[in-house]
Parts: sequence; C-alpha cells; structure tokens
Amino acid sequence: MSAMLHMSMPWWEFVLRAVVVYVVLLAMIRLSGKRTMGQFTSFDMLLIVLLGNAVQNALLGTDTSMAGGLLLAATLMTLNWMVGFVTARSQRAERLLEGEPVVLARNGHVYRDVLRRELVSRDDLAKAMREAGCSDISHVHLALLETNGHITILMREVEGKGDPGQDDTRQGGA
Repeated sequence: MSAMLHMSMPWWEFVLRAVVVYVVLLAMIRLSGKRTMGQFTSFDMLLIVLLGNAVQNALLGTDTSMAGGLLLAATLMTLNWMVGFVTARSQRAERLLEGEPVVLARNGHVYRDVLRRELVSRDDLAKAMREAGCSDISHVHLALLETNGHITILMREVEGKGDPGQDDTRQGGA
C-alpha cells in the first residue's frame, strides 16, 4: 500500500508540471480558434485522447503512484475552477481567455475573409441559418460566431411583414 502512495518527485513538482501543462494547453486551444472547440467530431475526440496521452509523461514524469495521479487531478481541477472564477469576475480575463464573438455576416452581407480566418465553412453558416428558420442570407441581420464556437443568427424582418425597417428578434444557432 505504501508503494502506491510513495511519489517519486516532491509534491510541488507535480503541481508545477500541472500548471505549466494546463497553461500551455489552454493557450494552444485558445489559439486554435473558436470554431475548433464548437464542433465536436470524431476527429476532435481522437485529438483529445491523443493530447491526454501526449501530455501524460509531461505531467507524471516517471511517477506512477496513486498519490501523484490524485495530486495531479486535484491540481488540474483547481486550475480549471480558478480560470472559471477569474473569467466570471473579470471581463478583461474573459476576453483574453475566451475571446469575443465575431461577426460573420451583417445585413445580408457575408464576410468571406472572416469565415476563412475563423475556419467556418459556408455550409456551417447555411446550417445555422436553417436552424434559425432563415432561408435566405438577405434575411440575416447579424450572424455571430460565439466564443463557444456556435453560430447565432439574428434575422431582420422581411419586407411586407410587420413594421418596415424594424428588426425581428428571432434568433437561432448552431
């Protein structure tokens, strides 16, 4: 039993390794773009599994003790809680860590360069429009790529319905 609890490194090295790996992975995920995290495909699942395997040695070194693994898990969970705590209380931290929504289309005009930069395909935008009940890009008042990778469509009132010039508040997302 004592072998399971005996760590091959000092406790602070586990914590330091966890902090470094967490911060570096957070930065890498943030740099990969919003849409990458918003779509979860089988390739994304594979990436998560491989990332876990890739950073395992960076976290554990040569240690295989239960105490070391539990200390790492507790450290990573604490870091994740701290990030949530800070972003919930600081708009600046939230913008830095989570980003800001990006306008993909406005008043019927699609920003193709923004779609390319954010890795959003025309099909992704079309799907979000369909889910919002929007059949034509000219009906789109605003299409936003949210910080979680989902696309929100705000439609404008179609002429002949309601008051002309008034925006409709219907919305949807993908």
